Amino acid sequence: MFEKLSRSAGLRARRHYVQAMFRFMGHALEAISQVDRKVMDDARLLPNGLIFQMMVLPSGPSLVLEHTGEGRLRYLGPNYDGEVDLSIRFKHMAHAFLVLSFQEKTTEAFANDRMVVDGDISLAVRMTRVLDRMESIILPRLIASRAVKEYPDDLGLLQKVPGAIGVYRRVAFSMLRDLRKEALPI
Repeated sequence: MFEKLSRSAGLRARRHYVQAMFRFMGHALEAISQVDRKVMDDARLLPNGLIFQMMVLPSGPSLVLEHTGEGRLRYLGPNYDGEVDLSIRFKHMAHAFLVLSFQEKTTEAFANDRMVVDGDISLAVRMTRVLDRMESIILPRLIASRAVKEYPDDLGLLQKVPGAIGVYRRVAFSMLRDLRKEALPI
């Protein structure tokens, strides 16, 4: 019985971790699209109004972003229920946990058939590049190297630190704004 309770608690902990990481990533992707020129250049090639979702099947945690134009992304939250143009879906919570805890690169998860793309694969590749760039900037190099296919050669400490500070500052303010919205009675 103790083993069953322990396994159940572990599953809940993974779910909460994945949920928290998706929320953080949504805010971080919005922020990085406002401060990093390479992310803006990649995102600019996405169709205006594109709705991107990353989620865990069948109805697990998710993040949803909208490309608003000029390479800017806007985080729509975890509970968006409208039409989605592009979706990257993890087949199982354990698969999402592997990627989001930096035990497996996103590209390896694709290769290991742990994810499904619903939509234009070239747009999914572009979004993966945006995700990789965000992770390279906000994570310490040792961790980012485990998370991304290839750590950017042109990302030195003098580029990384100001970019990371700008992203974390924007993430903190947008998450606080969300908490205030959630706390206000309707």
